[in-house]
Amino acid sequence: MKQAFLTFKELPFQLKHAGFCLFPEMSRIGIIRLLVISVLLISANSYGQKFNGLALTPPMGWNSWNKIACDVNDKILREAADAMVSSGMKDAGYTYIVVDDCWHGKRDSLGFIHEDPERFPSGIKATIDYIHAKGLKFGIYSCAGNTTCAGRPASRGHEYQDALQYAKWGVDYLKYDWCDTEGLSAVGAYTTMRDALSAAGRPVVFSLCEWGTYKPWLWAKDIGHLWRTTGDIAAKFDSNVDHGSWTSWGVLSILDMQEGLRQYAGPDHWNDPDMMEVGNGMTVNQDRVHMSMWCMLAAPLMAGNDIANMSDETKEILTNKDVIAVDQDVLGIQGFKFAAKDSVETWFKPLAGGDWAVCFLNRSKKPVEVSFDWVATRVYDDLAKRDLNAGETEYSLFNIWTKAVDGTTKKALKAMVPGHDVLMYRLKKI
Repeated sequence: MKQAFLTFKELPFQLKHAGFCLFPEMSRIGIIRLLVISVLLISANSYGQKFNGLALTPPMGWNSWNKIACDVNDKILREAADAMVSSGMKDAGYTYIVVDDCWHGKRDSLGFIHEDPERFPSGIKATIDYIHAKGLKFGIYSCAGNTTCAGRPASRGHEYQDALQYAKWGVDYLKYDWCDTEGLSAVGAYTTMRDALSAAGRPVVFSLCEWGTYKPWLWAKDIGHLWRTTGDIAAKFDSNVDHGSWTSWGVLSILDMQEGLRQYAGPDHWNDPDMMEVGNGMTVNQDRVHMSMWCMLAAPLMAGNDIANMSDETKEILTNKDVIAVDQDVLGIQGFKFAAKDSVETWFKPLAGGDWAVCFLNRSKKPVEVSFDWVATRVYDDLAKRDLNAGETEYSLFNIWTKAVDGTTKKALKAMVPGHDVLMYRLKKI
């Protein structure tokens, strides 16, 4: 016989009604405890699924960690939301304001998490309401372990309670980290939180952040919308930062770590090479490489700079709609490295409508001349089953960064690429 269950949305009212009717002499707190236990038991015996269709293109937004780390508060998040609108980032496609670690206060007597009252004196829901009023969405941070990476209360053993609290507040996105997780299974822990979010009933983009340790690209497609493929990024171009027990990686190191992963990405399930460091101390050329290659990778675009006080050059890089269009292409095909010669790599990415993106990356500090005979060189992408045959089809060369049309594929390309920079085209069918 098929067993019938109430939906999770119906449970709070139904159980509350039943609790007060069946136990009229029980204290309010006692009834609430009973209801919480009942909800958790019923939810634990039902199976959830991720909310499909929330990330058909890679998510775009801003995260507090790279620039601000633990110094988060209501004022900073409101200013970030204001800046996302006034800078043109919202119009360019950026949607999420994500608070990372350190927003947490304590759990109450029932185990529900609350915000730090000093950092959010009006409550975090007031912050979220302000962000929503700007036409933006709000993301929050937690961790699968006992404590977060900064030592705040994490979600282990409280997954369903936390998901309920996030839904109550109006959270749209959850970044879920992997600190203090001794004895936990990554698949199990992330599945539990996915089921908790599903049970809470509010659609949430689920970002898995276990640093690629357990190869989430092999198992996370039905659990989350994006998963980290590496450890943390650093604001370095071609070097890394050794922290003793762990390393944060520069842009080129993380780019190299994406080899062999493109077949696992696509609409609603993305490889995540970490948040961006554009505007955090690298040169303009290096920032342009960073943005270009993340877009070639169809990576989530989470800015990590001080967007309320960014330079014109940083703003131009982050809001370049033509490079963003490569990232947000509806095919959802991650780009691939076609060739590497000396310091220059040639990358291709098939796009909707028969277009292609091509990026010549100069990893050297010195300018390098590149040449490419479009007609004589046939490019075939076995994953997308797409053929770039310039001998049969002519394309115009739209320069994504200068906005100029640099001829067509009838003529072989010869151009200089400055040191630590890119030459990036959208090939448009003529």
